[in-house]
Amino acid sequence: MDARGLIAGLRQGRVPSAEELARFAKGLASGEVSDAQAGAFAMAVCLKGLGDAGRVALTRAMRDSGEVLDWDLPGPVLDKHSTGGIGDCISLLLAPALAACGAFVPMISGRGLGHTGGTLDKLESIPGLKTDVTTETLRRITGEIGCAIVAANAEIAPADRRLYAIRDVTGTVESIDLITASILSKKLAAGLEALVLDVKVGSGAFMKTLDEGRALARALVTTAQGAGCMTRALITDMSQPLATAAGNSLEMIEVMETLTGTSVNAALWDLTVALGGEALALGGIAADAEDGEARIEQALECGRAVEIFGEMVAALGGPSDFIERWPDRLPSAPVVREVMADRAGYVRAIDGEALGLAVVELGGGRHREGDRINPSVGLSDMAGIGEDVSTDLPLAIIHAATAAEADRAAKAVQAAYVLSDAPVEDPPLVLERIG
Repeated sequence: MDARGLIAGLRQGRVPSAEELARFAKGLASGEVSDAQAGAFAMAVCLKGLGDAGRVALTRAMRDSGEVLDWDLPGPVLDKHSTGGIGDCISLLLAPALAACGAFVPMISGRGLGHTGGTLDKLESIPGLKTDVTTETLRRITGEIGCAIVAANAEIAPADRRLYAIRDVTGTVESIDLITASILSKKLAAGLEALVLDVKVGSGAFMKTLDEGRALARALVTTAQGAGCMTRALITDMSQPLATAAGNSLEMIEVMETLTGTSVNAALWDLTVALGGEALALGGIAADAEDGEARIEQALECGRAVEIFGEMVAALGGPSDFIERWPDRLPSAPVVREVMADRAGYVRAIDGEALGLAVVELGGGRHREGDRINPSVGLSDMAGIGEDVSTDLPLAIIHAATAAEADRAAKAVQAAYVLSDAPVEDPPLVLERIG
């Protein structure tokens, strides 16, 4: 293949053909395309763009660079993807709820990225559980239980695995064309019939403004549909953490409290229901999104969703009694400390990215790929926008490995909160629907 010619054409504004992009993706996967050529391609796409047709062609090419799953199951194959935020543990609630409604969910998820937490890291805070599985194991668990939340293996979209690593060190991560192809190539390789997207905007998201979120949501929806997958996107608020916790084990606690009904987080519940309703409607299980929402609520309320979650945990190597014994099974940090506000007031704004980075500094995230994380550390009981705080009520509770780390985190948390003397309204959770 002529990688140099393709890159030169891109630099001059010519969008490669579908055939050229297919050959380039296979070259990425095989190693025929060098790191220098991959970096030059990423930079050319970042600067010149691909347009709608080129974005679809690149997504398909990266999907087809490895194994593409097909299914023969008695229900639709559905999935959800979030663009990432603070306290976003929706996947852990939604996958079993969809399965309880008759869908099959082979959810290929990711680890923490930058200031945002990763679904796989949260799930792996459960002792013994492993998300790195073979394609055969993914097929078996999905078929028998209804859902499997796992990591992408080397056979799934290998061109994306290679290009993503190059983008991370060449300053080309922000390209909407490359973001879209990266997200969708892995999802579509799972053989989905329908996909619902959660595009987050605000201080805790990668997309800070509604306009940025709209642009990404439209690119994702049009590209996925152009590649043959029914897709709808919800643009949702990330001006504050979604859960009241940020950190792997701490978010797992909030998931279990909501799944078991012992202490339901309203934001987690409401967004799970909204995304699930759209997914069931796309998959033909529900007549429309409203009917789908009612079905998801029933799956959560009757306990079937948490039963399926427990079965999935055991199938992935976790404790067989996790649903009954989860408070004893999840790790806890040795240092627990409240962070107080320096004055009374109402929470007006929260720097979500700063809170996420505070969790990373506590050891709950990675500075570089391969870093080990501490699943027990993080923040809990975080105050939300509109809440009345005082010098007697904490902004958050820090869970740390050492007192010194707790001290540093306390300063970061205090700096992340902006207080107002006047009451403040809590922002809406779902901002727009696209698709």
